[in-house]
Amino acid sequence: MKFRLFSTAAAHSVARSAAFPVALAVALSAALLSCSRADIDLPAPEKPALGEDVIRGELLIRFDPGVADILEKSGLTKSGPASVSDRCSITSVDEVLSLVDGYTIERVFPYDSQNEQKTRNDGLHLWYHVSFSEDAPMEEVISRLSLLGEVSAVNCNRRLRKAYSGKSIPFRPLPLTKAGGGIFNDELLPFQWNLVNRGDLGPSKFVAGADVNAEKAWELCTGDPSVIVAVLDEGVDFTHPDLQGAMWVNEDEIWRSSEDNDGNGYPGDVHGYNFVNDSPLISVQDVNDTGHGSHVAGVIGAVNGNGLGISSIAGGDGTSPGVRIMSCQIFSGNKGGSVLDEVRAIKYAADNGATVLQCSWGYTSGAANGFDWVPMYSTDESWMKDCDLERKALDYFIHNAGSADGVVEGGIAVFAGGNESAPSAGYPGAYKDFIAVAATAADWTPAVYTNYGTGTTVSAPGGDQDYYYEYAGELERGALGCILSTLPFSVSPEGYGYMEGTSMACPHVSGVVALGLSYSAKLRRHVKASDVIRLLCETCTPVEQFWNTDEPKLYYKYVADLGLNHLSSMNLESYRGKMGYGQVDAYAFLQAIGTAGERMTFPNVLVAPGESKSFDAALYFDSPERVSVKVADGSVAGASVSSGKISFTGLAEGQTRASATDGTSSFDFVITVRTGSSSQGWL
Repeated sequence: MKFRLFSTAAAHSVARSAAFPVALAVALSAALLSCSRADIDLPAPEKPALGEDVIRGELLIRFDPGVADILEKSGLTKSGPASVSDRCSITSVDEVLSLVDGYTIERVFPYDSQNEQKTRNDGLHLWYHVSFSEDAPMEEVISRLSLLGEVSAVNCNRRLRKAYSGKSIPFRPLPLTKAGGGIFNDELLPFQWNLVNRGDLGPSKFVAGADVNAEKAWELCTGDPSVIVAVLDEGVDFTHPDLQGAMWVNEDEIWRSSEDNDGNGYPGDVHGYNFVNDSPLISVQDVNDTGHGSHVAGVIGAVNGNGLGISSIAGGDGTSPGVRIMSCQIFSGNKGGSVLDEVRAIKYAADNGATVLQCSWGYTSGAANGFDWVPMYSTDESWMKDCDLERKALDYFIHNAGSADGVVEGGIAVFAGGNESAPSAGYPGAYKDFIAVAATAADWTPAVYTNYGTGTTVSAPGGDQDYYYEYAGELERGALGCILSTLPFSVSPEGYGYMEGTSMACPHVSGVVALGLSYSAKLRRHVKASDVIRLLCETCTPVEQFWNTDEPKLYYKYVADLGLNHLSSMNLESYRGKMGYGQVDAYAFLQAIGTAGERMTFPNVLVAPGESKSFDAALYFDSPERVSVKVADGSVAGASVSSGKISFTGLAEGQTRASATDGTSSFDFVITVRTGSSSQGWL
């Protein structure tokens, strides 16, 4: 099954220069409502053409910074998904929106006391979501708002849609020519050629070593719970026996609570958040759910060494835990979510500790065949022009995820490259700051559906059922050559099954990145996100060296229940040098990242009076359970160590020296207590 998540069109954006005088804009907007256009001698505003994927009655507006004070005084600063207003108190905007006979407005990104300063630094506090009747003259509203100096941009909110053929294939044993296996006792690992390929699965077309080289990488590291991967997808089944031990847990929240106990703007978000339904309840039970979110999560971090199910790239070793999965649900059944859901999920991931963004979705490649697809973006400029808010949310993630005091500074966004067999990756993944992943089969060859060429960063196993269909027995058809991973039991009675696509290749890269960051945490080294991406690319295996380009790659187009259908071929020479830097190699990547960056030292601490700040002792000490802290002036700040956390509380304004040791390593640092040092200091 080829699985592709994408939005069928780009966010429409209409911008007006911020230099347009605010007072003049107010006067003009009033005139627009009381005078004819000939009286004020202005050109008629151009009405935008809206596509069918536009959600009528919804707009995403960016206000000019010059009116920020008005928004503050109106009380909209702290509005969010659960709190809206019926006016914005900016006269010109309220007058234009009077055309729709009643509207509501809320901040796109909920107020979060811990991250408000970062939100403002990136200008994301100026984006607002406006809702009104879907029968209102939306084109007219967009045109008139675009004339206002108080408004910098107007985006339509658009539906994100999924495109795929069929559903996952429930688990079935595949033929092994000899015993498979690996270092873990997970019973299905022998069928996971993508992790450990011994060339023994199926009758042909499996080449030993055509995998992500996970087995050798596991000798160095198997994962670390301090590394969080945000899965933006369908919901992740956090009750699955192979996933429940891998889930991120927001310890400050209470399951099914309607209270926002940690103040991040999202009540009850224990394992993540359902942005489609605006609920903390992650869902996988919809009759139209495919299990895709659980499937990609399993590739990354299903629990290793638990004697059942599958193995994963960074799921620990059965005694030591692996990376953590944060479920950011942006698809649910036939509900495709929207750009609004997507950008909220991206920012949520950055603000709540994720450093890897797993995105098995994207827009159709601009180079896709126009007979079969609706081509989208071909250049960075065209994507940025139409998808302003989306780009800014992703910029926020790559610049604000992680920490200068933690394992990684910045975030890594990983996208599926697309399944249109196009010579260019789809956006957003094709953008220069992100990773776009192409898919390979179990013999190093490009998967028959994969996008490649311009914008492609790296490759990874994605499955290729059309390529293997002819060689499979009746029971294995559709499964042989695909990727085996976890599924909700509502989708597969066995809890496991097969999928394919660049959306399956994508989590292999997210998992390898997460494993590399785990190794950095193990060695207590600090790296920058840009260096992580560079090393990932530099350590890839060039796939072309394994191809036989004297003959075309032959495959049958698989159509369920119709048998073999239409023998096709692909010229491998056309893919030479176009599969990115090559296939990711987990072992080589870990070797490289193990010497990158610098040794982490305990940072100086800045805290406000009456507030506390905590640090993970395991990031700095070999024996976190033995850490002790001394504060020179106990009247300025207090310190405590509990459950692996070193916490500092501001008591009175001032500075004091402090030290921490586990008996082997020792650090001296300074604690500064100052009013306004919290993220609310902007007030």
